[in-house]
Amino acid sequence: MKRNIRTTALLASALIVLFALPATTAQAGPDTPRVDLRVLVVSDGGPSTDAIAAELDNAGTPYTEIDLHDPARPVIDAGFLADVVDGRPRARFQAVVLPSDNPFAAGSGEMAALAAYEQTYAIPQVDAYTYARTQVGLNVPGYSGSVDGVTAQVTDAGAAGPFGYLDGAVPFEDNSPTVGESYAYLAQPAAGADFTTFVDAAIPGRSTRGSLVGEYRHDGRRELVVTFVYNQYQQQFRLLARGIVEWMTGGVHLGASRNYFAVHVDDVFAADDRWDSNLNCTPGDIDCPPGQGTENPIRMTAADVEYAVAWQRRQGLTLDMVFNGSGSVNQREDNDGVDALADAFVARRDSFRWVDHTYTHPFLGCVQDVSVVPWKCATRADGSTRWVSRTEISDEIANNRAWGRSVGLPLDDQELVTGEHSGLRILPQQPADNPNLAPALTDNGVKWLASDNSRDPVQRQVGPATTVSRYPMNVFYNAGRAAEQVDEYNWIYTSRAQGGSGVCEDNPATSTCLTTPLDTATGYADHIVPLETRTALGHVLSNDPRPHFIHQSNLTEDRIAYPVLDGVLDSYHALFADNTPVVNLRMKDIGTEMQRRAAWDAALDAGQVSAYRIGDTVTVQAPDGVAVPATLPTGSTRGGTAFGSAYAGEVSGWTTATGQPVALTLPSSAAAPAATARPADSATVSTAPLTTEPAGVTEPVPYAPED
Repeated sequence: MKRNIRTTALLASALIVLFALPATTAQAGPDTPRVDLRVLVVSDGGPSTDAIAAELDNAGTPYTEIDLHDPARPVIDAGFLADVVDGRPRARFQAVVLPSDNPFAAGSGEMAALAAYEQTYAIPQVDAYTYARTQVGLNVPGYSGSVDGVTAQVTDAGAAGPFGYLDGAVPFEDNSPTVGESYAYLAQPAAGADFTTFVDAAIPGRSTRGSLVGEYRHDGRRELVVTFVYNQYQQQFRLLARGIVEWMTGGVHLGASRNYFAVHVDDVFAADDRWDSNLNCTPGDIDCPPGQGTENPIRMTAADVEYAVAWQRRQGLTLDMVFNGSGSVNQREDNDGVDALADAFVARRDSFRWVDHTYTHPFLGCVQDVSVVPWKCATRADGSTRWVSRTEISDEIANNRAWGRSVGLPLDDQELVTGEHSGLRILPQQPADNPNLAPALTDNGVKWLASDNSRDPVQRQVGPATTVSRYPMNVFYNAGRAAEQVDEYNWIYTSRAQGGSGVCEDNPATSTCLTTPLDTATGYADHIVPLETRTALGHVLSNDPRPHFIHQSNLTEDRIAYPVLDGVLDSYHALFADNTPVVNLRMKDIGTEMQRRAAWDAALDAGQVSAYRIGDTVTVQAPDGVAVPATLPTGSTRGGTAFGSAYAGEVSGWTTATGQPVALTLPSSAAAPAATARPADSATVSTAPLTTEPAGVTEPVPYAPED
């Protein structure tokens, strides 16, 4: 977490990186203040300030958090907020986030100190959730109550300002008919107030609209006034979070955020076993006792390939085909040398990305004893675990590559997805990685290895490879038809008394539990698709590059994956402007992004990063070799070359500390806000605390998809 109160001494090897404005404005006088690029978050433990802190954390933007309930917290006074460094006035924070417009007691010296600080150094303040009142430039509320299911709207001023990355509509979630999810005060600007509404909604029973997010300018200060409550998981906050950060930082800050979506399709060319609705298991797989049931595999057809190509073209997204070459070899052996599916894929090979999934898709961890359900690791006479050998693992990787190249698939040998992510630890049966896995990865030059995010979410090293965790979608590998998916879903998530597995009785916090079974004819479209769409879209809107994975069985027969994927992408396109597209990366690029973030977060946590702005120059100090993320105004350059790449109306990117200063030039339109650079004689501030207690918000349990 980036919440350290003090900045520790930098390492001697730290790089100084300069972000500079044109020379005509870059020469700052000795009285020009230094403003540190760090946000002050003052929290009362409420969900709204926590949400903003989480957004800063997620983007890699440094901040300091002060808990108002902590008796040992520092006092927020003039000495805490500002000081003098090398004879120059220093503002220690570029923005202030408060839980309301005034969370302190009446007549508080801390609020007065903050107001004077903001006025002196032109520091913006975010009121994370506050009551509509004249002290924030608003009339009393025209409506106070639930806004669940309401569609708010970005105003023209919001679109021209910090929320220009949105297409206009800001829908508020309404996921539960019995739980209130968001409460708001809708009000119009007070007469004579210098208030600009950025996001508003219709006031029920009236022809007017009320502000939900707006800027109030008064007494030489600027406040972003937010009058609805939210938490970090809710879609309405996820949509507005970027704009809140860009407003308070002026679009110049460390850290970066984008919206990512990648979909891996596992088991391509192979066939997946099918769920048996009578046995409640999958014949041919290890969840059915040996010999029970009749196998009825699911395999894509040539027509499914053409459908996938057309779908990609329509949605503008490239799928990653994670393949097992033996599936095609076996098909040709059993079908007089014919495999129409492979022929169709090979003809369209350049339409997709391709990832090695091993040749025959074996389990590459311990040798499995499947004579029992659930399986266990086989052991030797002395009780030691029997492991799949290095040679077997290496052959599976190499043989699949060879087959892929023989048919012309464009491969990247650095990437590997083992069958079932096997070889990596899996609890409870196999608590450690197969010791033969890392040497086999070395043998084959593998640098990026997929892991299952529900079991192994933290990026780690496995020999020469770094893991890339993938989200499993709750669209089952053993279902090609919607009715099969619903039947298995019912069995997993209903009680034993209802004929289900009882998993929810054993784990009541499971978010997908059902009180009654779904209708097999309608349950997929009416329940599962909306839930999976919301879950995946939540990942997309959370600056999370990790890919999702489904199986080839989901792209054939009823093609049950597409309603979920369409739900995610159609919703996204309806919410975001064209300047904020979905970022669709291949596996190695996702791994690199995650690796850079981990190194950056470690440097922040260790107090090895500082950044400040003096006039029109920003100086960043970071350890040598660490990539520094930055978000800057459009038109920023490095050495005369455009910096970063365009996204959401700005540019963002990474610049690696190499031991030499790096200068980036901002456009003249990015001039820093005016500051007095001296203590204000007085600062007008309401000393009346917010006494109306805002309604609470129910924070949903974060959803973890099942395998």
